[in-house]
Amino acid sequence: GLGNGFPIGACLVAGKAEGVFGPGNHGSTYGGNPLGCATALTVVNALTDDVIDGVADKGAWLKDAFTQAFSDLPMVTEIRQRGLMLGIQLDRPCAELVNRARDAGLLINVTAGSVVRLLPPLVINQTEMQHLVDTLSALIHRFADEQEVA
Repeated sequence: GLGNGFPIGACLVAGKAEGVFGPGNHGSTYGGNPLGCATALTVVNALTDDVIDGVADKGAWLKDAFTQAFSDLPMVTEIRQRGLMLGIQLDRPCAELVNRARDAGLLINVTAGSVVRLLPPLVINQTEMQHLVDTLSALIHRFADEQEVA
């Protein structure tokens, strides 16, 4: 995220690790690249303009909206959220949801076989969040209905 898609590497240390690296002790394929550094500085400056302040609220809104959308679906066993990272835990494998979501215009990932992982952009707006909840909840409800029939 530091380069907003442009390759850049960074390493931050604190505590006991603070004095481990001295100048020239640690290298990075993308470290020190002037274009990468300029890009990262632009990203950092953009993120300080009220974007970061809204992340916690957006994440909480999404978790609440998904919790309500799946309140009637026992297949969804947990919804985890940290910032705008969300994990919707299903009680069964659901990798096929990746293709279904893509066909519906969403990019999602399924990790550990049964967790729908969402990483929306920090600049997602309310209309886009509602679209995400509506579209994904419909897909997962349809998936659940098909599982009952099978």
